[in-house]
This record gives sequence, structure tokens and C-alpha cells, in this order.
Amino acid sequence: MKRKKEKDNNSRPGSSNAKNVLFSLWLFISVCFLGFSSSYGQPLGIFSTSDGVKFQVEKVLGNLEIPWSIVFGPDGEMYFTERSGKLSVLRPGKQQADLIAEIPDVIHQGEGGLMGLALHPRFKSNRLLYVSYTFRFKGGLANKVDRFELKNGRLEGRKTIVPYLPGSSVHNGCRLKFGPDGKLYVSTGDAADREIAQDPSSLGGKILRLNDDGTIPPDNPSPGSALYALGFRNPQGIDWHPVSGLLFETEHGPSGFDGPGGGDEVNIVDPGRNYGWPVIHHREKKEGYESPLLEYTPAVAPASGMFYRGTAFPQFRNNFFFGCLRGTRIQRVILDPGNPRLVKSEESLLNGEFGRIREVAEGPDGAIYFSTSNTSRGRPTRDDDRILRIVPTANK
Repeated sequence: MKRKKEKDNNSRPGSSNAKNVLFSLWLFISVCFLGFSSSYGQPLGIFSTSDGVKFQVEKVLGNLEIPWSIVFGPDGEMYFTERSGKLSVLRPGKQQADLIAEIPDVIHQGEGGLMGLALHPRFKSNRLLYVSYTFRFKGGLANKVDRFELKNGRLEGRKTIVPYLPGSSVHNGCRLKFGPDGKLYVSTGDAADREIAQDPSSLGGKILRLNDDGTIPPDNPSPGSALYALGFRNPQGIDWHPVSGLLFETEHGPSGFDGPGGGDEVNIVDPGRNYGWPVIHHREKKEGYESPLLEYTPAVAPASGMFYRGTAFPQFRNNFFFGCLRGTRIQRVILDPGNPRLVKSEESLLNGEFGRIREVAEGPDGAIYFSTSNTSRGRPTRDDDRILRIVPTANK
């Protein structure tokens, strides 16, 4: 990826008449021809991909506390969690987010806290949303999944969907997404107890599949079990290929204390399969276990996963993207259109430009929104953590 031009992050429009005119012209073109809101800040830089796609990065929000999950509502509103326990919404045309709630029993410790967020497929009519978070359990830590009704801007009617998931200050998983089948998928980590990933009686180190009320679908791989697949260390990204429906997953590999460093993975998750941790890892192979589609050593720390379905970037259609914490970039994976189980190529975007990148999410405008995670580790700027977005340049 090549960077075409860098603008000072601390610059402000209006420092001269010429800058005023140029900035106003850019906003006019963006609104009239690209359909992007002018309510967000000045571009932070213009970049290009290896295949010539030009884009710019804009700041959406700043001074956040480890924004973990971003989802969009049916009216274009952006909901997001912060690991400290806050759930907020940014409404279209606004520059400041509104706090919906601080989940009272969230324990923000290490990598734990308020993490996953999902809206019910019929959110517009039923206003149901789901969160996953760390809480205090019997003197230790665990995770859970709760459902709320968003009513008049407030959370009501809490219902616990999954009362207990193994948890600790690390390796919590906790990504929530509804699949194309209307079922709720939950990624869970090994909570620093690697052996539970192979234990079918434990919900740790798994991908779970549930009905929207927390009951178990009768067509799950194992009758009466929420387990969809097992053998994961710390899976934090899941999404479905828009054409084939294949489930892709990203996962953090071992960190030295539990195995050789590196070994971060992208997997295609098939129902009932075993993805190996801790029996195999990195590029190892063994009968009865699935090896990764992609593996990264040194570690990049993949923290999310998203397929692009929009029209703002036609060249990105059906590409897989994920944020990298240690890798300080967004990774773009281009799959074979005829067989999405094969990788054609991949490249790193925004390498080192914004520090540690966690969430990636497609907005209803076709922009790619992403969050930084520099305040817990890394080198924060004066307004980290931030939510930023990738939009086409006015001059394509």
C-alpha cells in the first residue's frame, strides 16, 4: 500500500482562505458525488492499495476507551462498545455519540470487559441487542451474553442468553454475530486454560451457535449442544462469505507462555470440525484436526473479521478484512471468486499509520469503519482511542 499524501493530524480547516476554499470544495464533492456525510473531520491521509484503489481516512470519534465492537442499525446509526463498560450510539449527521448505558456488572480487567455487540436481525421492530462481557464469578472472572431491549434510548428487560462462559484477564473471545441462518454465533476463548478448547463439556475455546433466545438449535452438529466447532485459542473475528456462505474466523495464536510465538490464524469454520488448539498450532497438520487457511508468524494479533459487501469500493467486493493489534494494520485477503476456500493474494493496509487496529465494520454508506486500540498498549495519540473510517477519494 502506498501513501499518496499525509496531512498533519493536528491541522484544522480555516488556517487560510485557500485552505477554506479547498476544504469546502472537498466536502461539496464528497456529499454530492460520493454520498458521504460531511459531519466527520478533515481527512487524515490519502492512501492507495497495490491494485490502485485510492482511499482516504477520516476521523469519526476520538477519546474513547478501547472501542471493541461496532455495528450499524437500520437507520444508519452506529452502535459501539468500549471495553470499560460503555455502550453508545452515534446518530447520522452528529459529531458526538450518545451514551446509552454503562453495563453495571462489567469487570474491565486486562483484556476482559465489555466486548461483543450484535443487533437482532429484526432490530428495527423488536429493538433487541446482545452484549458479551466479563463479570465477577465465584471470586474469579467469567464471561456471559445478555440481551436487552433498547427502548427510548435506554436498556430494559435484561435476559441472560448464556449465563457462563470461561473467562479471565486474557483469551476471552466474545465476538457476537448473527449468521445468514438467523442464528446467534458466539466465539469463546480458552481463558488461559488451553486444555478446555478440546473438552466438549466446556464452552471455552469454541464457536457456539444458538437461537436468538439462547436455546439450542436442533440442527447443531451435536444434538443438545451449543457447540458448532471446537479447538480455538482466542477467536475474535467471524463473518460469512457473501456468496458461498462459508464462515471465516480469525484467531490469536500462542504468546510464548502457552506455545511458540506467532501462529495467528484465519480459518474456514465447518460445522463439527476440530481446529486443533492446543494439539496443533501454526502450520502443523494432524489427522482429525483442521489446519488454518492462513497463518501469521511473527504474530499480527487479528482482532476482528469482515467481508466487504458494499458498492463504494467495487474492487473490495467479497474481500476479507481484519484489524491487527500487534501488526498495526488492516489485512486485506482476496479470495478466488470460483473457490473462496483458496487465497489469491493479500496485502497490508495502513501499515503503522494509526497504531493498533481492532474492529473493522462496513457502514451503510459503504465506508469501512475501524477502531484503534492504543490506550491499553501501544503509543496513543492525544485523541486515542479513535473510530476512523475509510472512504473513496473525491478524485478517483
